Amino acid sequence: MRLILVPTPIGNLEDITLRALRVLKEADAVAAEDTRRSRVLLEHYGIRTRLVRLDQHTLGRLPALFSRYPTLAYVTDAGTPGISDPGAELVAWVLARGGRVEALPGPTAFVPALVASGFDVRRFAFEGFLPRKGRERRERLARIRADDRPTVLYESPHRLPATLAELAELFGPDHPVAVARELTKRHEEVYRGPLLGALQRFEKPRGEFVLVVPPAAPEPPDEAALVEALRARGLSGRDLAEALTRAGVPRNRAYRLALK
Repeated sequence: MRLILVPTPIGNLEDITLRALRVLKEADAVAAEDTRRSRVLLEHYGIRTRLVRLDQHTLGRLPALFSRYPTLAYVTDAGTPGISDPGAELVAWVLARGGRVEALPGPTAFVPALVASGFDVRRFAFEGFLPRKGRERRERLARIRADDRPTVLYESPHRLPATLAELAELFGPDHPVAVARELTKRHEEVYRGPLLGALQRFEKPRGEFVLVVPPAAPEPPDEAALVEALRARGLSGRDLAEALTRAGVPRNRAYRLALK
């Protein structure tokens, strides 16, 4: 039993690797989340490998599929399988039965959106699609607000305005955001600006969206309480100033506070 995860273009059909094309040709069958969309790609490159449907509703077909097709290449609607799609469940199923899993590198929507955002993305959090409503959604948004890393979100066009409005309420209307639309496609665009501007720009959104939300600016420390707490620990002079600096107080002010 061998499963190969094959990333496919998120828009432009040229965004596929030579290795991916070879695997799609050599596999016993190609399992696809949506055979109609995947057939366009296979026909474009003249690939005649057997195409079978496999999505979250048809995972029960796996034993029969692997019995007939020992090497199965898996593709989703677009991008890298396992990212916000049923690919993760498929991988877990194969590994639990001692099968072999290979994952090819390739296209995914959040990486180009992240690096084109203009934010400091040396560290980041990927959240995918938010829960649609209820307590789980509120808790997830609260964690995003408290995170000190940029957060990447996927969003559908009909839910985008509501998500932008909630983010504006949490972070403030002037908080920056990058909104990437239709990446790699003809009408690709990246909006960079305040959340309020994004709400106005995408009042009637069309296409697929990736949001990059930088963290909120850290709140300045309560300097008086911080000095008192550090003095209670026996710090004074240079030691106190250095501790204040590590806590976020500007260096010059930290030394002035330590000398008082």
